[in-house]
Amino acid sequence: MMLYFSLKFLHIIGASVLLGTGAGIAFFMLLAHRTGRADVIAAVARIVVVADFLFTATAVVLQPITGVALAWHVGYSLSEGWIVVSLLLYAVTGAFWLPVVWMQMRMHKLAEAASKSQQPLPKAYHRLFHLWFAFGFPAFGAVLAIFWLMITRPSIGGAGGALL
Repeated sequence: MMLYFSLKFLHIIGASVLLGTGAGIAFFMLLAHRTGRADVIAAVARIVVVADFLFTATAVVLQPITGVALAWHVGYSLSEGWIVVSLLLYAVTGAFWLPVVWMQMRMHKLAEAASKSQQPLPKAYHRLFHLWFAFGFPAFGAVLAIFWLMITRPSIGGAGGALL
């Protein structure tokens, strides 16, 4: 029983870190961007990149480990429909998150260079910001859908919910 609660605790904490850090990063980057000030954007983007590597990347690695261990411990098949859909959505999230990390690092460098040279933010920064913003919606939506699947565990894929 202790192993179950430990795995569940770690899995819920990891999911919360993914959702919370993602929402926090988006909020702070958006507010920094709205200032239009390269120095502010550079400072916030630097912190955002560190937070993404420290918190988000750690949770990204631990989530599937704790999820599979929890499913195995409880006796769920990994072919359960809601688990398969969750894993697919997790892959979608990763497909949008990985480029976002690169974009944040690039936006940081562009804003830092603009700040140091006391020049306006370049067009490349604005293009990246718009892409970064657009990539956030499917990633965030997928994470919310995963939360819903984890809470409701709906029967997906016919009898017993198995998809595979």
